[in-house]
Amino acid sequence: MAPLSPCKSCSININQILLVSSFFHTLSLFSCSSLPASKRIQRRSASAYRCSANRVPLLRGIKASEVGLHRREEEMTITSAVRIADRKLIVKERTILDGVADNVVATAGSTSGPEEGVFLGAVFNESNYSHVVSLGTLRDVRFMACFRFNLWWMAQKMGDRGRDIPLETQFLMTETKYGSRIESDGAGEEDQIVYTVFLPLIEGPFRACLQGNSRDELELLLESGDADTKKSSFTHSVFINAGTDPFATITDAIRAVKFHLKTFRQRHEKKLPGIVDYFGWCTWDAFYQEVTKEGVEAGLQSLAAGETPPKFVIIDDGWQSVGGDPLKDEDQTENKNKPEPLLRLTGIKENSKFQNKEDPTAGIKSIVNIAKQKHGLKYVYVWHAITGYWGGVRPGVKEMEQYDSSMKYPMVPKGVVEHEPGWKTDALALQGIGLVNPKNVYRFYNELHEYLATAGIDGVKVDEQCILETLGAGLGGRVELTAQYHKALDSSVARHFPDNGIIACMSHNTDALYCSKQTGVVRASDDFFPRDPESHTIHIAAVAYNSVFLGEIMQPDWDMFHSLHPAADYHASARAISGGPIYVSDVPGKHNFELLKKLVLPDGSVLRAHLPGRPTRDCLFSDPNRDGVSLLKIWNMNKYSGVIGVYNCQGAAWNSDERKNTFHETQSRAITGIIRGRDVDLIADAATDPDWSGDCALYCHKSGELIPLPHNAAFPVSLKILEHEIVTVTPIKVLAPGLSFAPFGLIDMFNAGGAIQELRYEEVKVKKGAQLSELEGNGVPEESIENRSTELVGVVHMEVKGCGRFGAYSSAKPRKCTVGSSELDFEYDSSSGLVTLNLSHMPEEGQNVHIVKVEI
Repeated sequence: MAPLSPCKSCSININQILLVSSFFHTLSLFSCSSLPASKRIQRRSASAYRCSANRVPLLRGIKASEVGLHRREEEMTITSAVRIADRKLIVKERTILDGVADNVVATAGSTSGPEEGVFLGAVFNESNYSHVVSLGTLRDVRFMACFRFNLWWMAQKMGDRGRDIPLETQFLMTETKYGSRIESDGAGEEDQIVYTVFLPLIEGPFRACLQGNSRDELELLLESGDADTKKSSFTHSVFINAGTDPFATITDAIRAVKFHLKTFRQRHEKKLPGIVDYFGWCTWDAFYQEVTKEGVEAGLQSLAAGETPPKFVIIDDGWQSVGGDPLKDEDQTENKNKPEPLLRLTGIKENSKFQNKEDPTAGIKSIVNIAKQKHGLKYVYVWHAITGYWGGVRPGVKEMEQYDSSMKYPMVPKGVVEHEPGWKTDALALQGIGLVNPKNVYRFYNELHEYLATAGIDGVKVDEQCILETLGAGLGGRVELTAQYHKALDSSVARHFPDNGIIACMSHNTDALYCSKQTGVVRASDDFFPRDPESHTIHIAAVAYNSVFLGEIMQPDWDMFHSLHPAADYHASARAISGGPIYVSDVPGKHNFELLKKLVLPDGSVLRAHLPGRPTRDCLFSDPNRDGVSLLKIWNMNKYSGVIGVYNCQGAAWNSDERKNTFHETQSRAITGIIRGRDVDLIADAATDPDWSGDCALYCHKSGELIPLPHNAAFPVSLKILEHEIVTVTPIKVLAPGLSFAPFGLIDMFNAGGAIQELRYEEVKVKKGAQLSELEGNGVPEESIENRSTELVGVVHMEVKGCGRFGAYSSAKPRKCTVGSSELDFEYDSSSGLVTLNLSHMPEEGQNVHIVKVEI
């Protein structure tokens, strides 16, 4: 074997490929040419939105079904799999929890669909506003939990004992494995990995969450947030579902909960606002609260000058009319220790910074007109808190008296305070919030949004949402207050922002998530912090794992970032595969345009992936921040390809002892992981051939390496902390024995495959005696070949969005390439099979795509 040839940037060993066989539970090295013909995988279409895939091990001779982006009704959820017997929670005859409390009650899940999970509740001796009950002991079962580490945001935690489950856990998934972790789906049902999903819910005025204790018990906590709102009997506080496909099992569970609660809709049922398909800019990290009308225009002009024009802007905090409370007589004396007064909303219109001096009546409409008419923006959003401003609406202000706001002091849940003890001295806790009377909140949102919409504003980023759970005392509790506010917010957004222009922020409590019928986009994690070096690896892991849960209800937004920053490439590549909006918060004049052009086309559009980006199956229960050995792989789908982002996120994590993000000791050398085509969970959906073999062509963005990868094979990737690689994964189409093709897209962009809008293969019968190649087999050659025949074997028809360097894998040099009616020069690397051609400009006016044909 030839010496190993590492990739230029991430140490991918091209000449060694890992063959993954679940039959032997081992990894073996082999060269591409030694692979036997791959087993066929029959791909089936189906009728609804989500899917899963049954896969066979490489050495089995059975065919199995692979399903794409749509659901089949006989999905992976195990019928009658979840039950309680002998005080044990049993999933497919495997004990997950032992010693379930006697007062826990079970209710069968929905019988109207494929879901056959179970609801759990509990009966207590006395009515109270807070209850805790043990659901049993959890040991030696790997789990992934999404928990709130502060009032506003979730993060992930992994472990295998009940004591490892954090307070305020809102999503829990366990893995029970008796088969191979590598390839369980092809095994018999008794040997498959089983995934069990726990969803703590809202029940009446109570909200549930999970937590562990020192006895390794999984506890259910129920709270109303109001001492006068009490209850003793619960039947539907947690939903548990199980299956052998983790993603389908989660979707099934959320769907069952939706039908039960009837208070929210799933992501695929909501309209996504137009901003998700365009590049944008947010003012926050550029100006913070010092933003001005002139600053907004400077930012738009600065980005457009580098041929990366933003098409939406979010004018963040700093545009509103706010003020502190009037000073009392005793406050007039100077007190150096007195905290800064908490600002509150004093009017629904803009402050003086956004007023037009020549025409004061124009208000915020002035900057909206500049943005849209002068700079060509499609959308302008503004920020506001769900209570109006951080400190709410100031009581006693004449312009706001119709909303009848009154002072309320947050009562923060104990679990949150345990994670975030600083609440005891927080300005919100000490100075209170001016809460609009829930009876008037419809009017408040309606008048605020009507003013904004009349000025040309297209949407709002609504922040501070979780604060409502702390203000429910005397108002029916946290769930009731949250529901009232969100119904009013949904109604106003639907009326005034027809593009469904809303982004939810600081909103990671289930009180809000399970009453979200309108909002289609949710911030996925705590902020991008440009000045906190420990935050960057934490951020990428958090957005990916939180998206496992959040992505079922809304499209996660992985937040803004700086394009000119030591970690800019790391953040930018993740945004490109997130499936959510892509926007920066650059200071005007401080940009990395070379980086931005990997994200943004000259017309301001982006190549957006179709789904929420999520960790690959084999990463779901690994800890890429803490364990020192795991890389994080994130997968997503395009129409005709998949994409994988690989990240080294080690070295920093949420520290439960110090209650903050901290660095921790870890190895500085590179960590090695493996990539397979089927790491893209739905890659079969990208194949055009119903008899696709499972073979893929992979293109590595940073290194420029191309790897034809047989089904069930893998290749190694080595990365140091804060390094990453983006890999485009395309199913290989065999046009004739030894001749195969797989398009990648615009290979200088992070999500190259997002450029391919349509793909069709036209196979041409070859005349008898034509010499195509001496190579027979499955179309995955050791070296690509010259087509020694002048005969046409096939034509690849593509519609390609954008412009730039287009790349594809071809096992033989193409006869010619045309764009529209013109033949185009191309380059062909016979050693790798990489075909490249230059789409030098955007499609002609009136056309959305280039018509590209490759003859082979």
